[in-house]
Amino acid sequence: MGWYPQSRRPGLAVLAVSMAVCACTPQPDMSGIAKERQRPIQRYDISQAVAANSKVVVAGTQSGAVLVSSDQGKSWARQVLGAVSLVDIKVCGEGFVAIDHYHKVWSADAAGANWKSVSLTDPLTPIVVACDPGGGWWVAGTQAVIAASHDQGTSWQVTDLKKDAQLTTLQFIDADHAVAMGEFGITVFSDDGGKTWQKGPKIPGDFYPYAALFTSRNQGWVSGIAGQILVTTDGGKTWQKQNNLTQAPLYRLFLHEGVPYGVGAGGTVARLDGDAWRTVPYPDTLPVFLGGGTPLPGQKALVAGGPGGVLRAIGTDTKQ
Repeated sequence: MGWYPQSRRPGLAVLAVSMAVCACTPQPDMSGIAKERQRPIQRYDISQAVAANSKVVVAGTQSGAVLVSSDQGKSWARQVLGAVSLVDIKVCGEGFVAIDHYHKVWSADAAGANWKSVSLTDPLTPIVVACDPGGGWWVAGTQAVIAASHDQGTSWQVTDLKKDAQLTTLQFIDADHAVAMGEFGITVFSDDGGKTWQKGPKIPGDFYPYAALFTSRNQGWVSGIAGQILVTTDGGKTWQKQNNLTQAPLYRLFLHEGVPYGVGAGGTVARLDGDAWRTVPYPDTLPVFLGGGTPLPGQKALVAGGPGGVLRAIGTDTKQ
């Protein structure tokens, strides 16, 4: 009793020492991880859907959450929606409307709160959302399909253009006139508030539009691959190349203080200056794509979003 073979004694000694060492080893400090998880913006967030009204800025992420700022992007609050990937968002009436890659349309109030969703059957993959002046929802995407709802998603009217192509841009210029563009230079126009759509002349060169911006029925811009930017002054009948001095593809175009702006590859922020697009400099430029951008109403600033939790306010006052 209490006797062990000589050959086993070293093993027991090692075991005893190991247990003593383990007992003395401090437990890892997990507080840093817990603190990181409590941050409103996570490193895995990709914010390519950004919009702002007079009250808040809202950024939709591909990681199941929306980020809301009530102080022009200085601080953010996180609202978890679930298994959601928001790819586009617009101000609509007093609130917001957004599309989810997983066949849903989401809406929120003017404070970016009280989010609710409705199912979307067509298009199969939604790519872009728009809001008409009357508050109607419009969604375009794959198979050149445009869907409209005038009752907040209770019912949908679908227009099938019967093209094997994606529609990537959609905008209501006014209550009657709208324009959509897509793969292979496809353009379609409506002059009756979206009741009917007519095919327009193709943009030359099988142009793939990343973003488009019309400031009137006649004048508009479209951005594409390799930093291409085209301009029309006759409502899309003809297009001319415009000099893009940034040389970066621009993934979002929007109007800020009456001037066209864009955000894109390599952390680029650009604006139209005369007849050329020039870089808007800002501190600590990040070499990542900016997939979302929106002007801040009443401010000389915009908010841009991208991967890796990038979401920041950028001043646009060149006199500073």
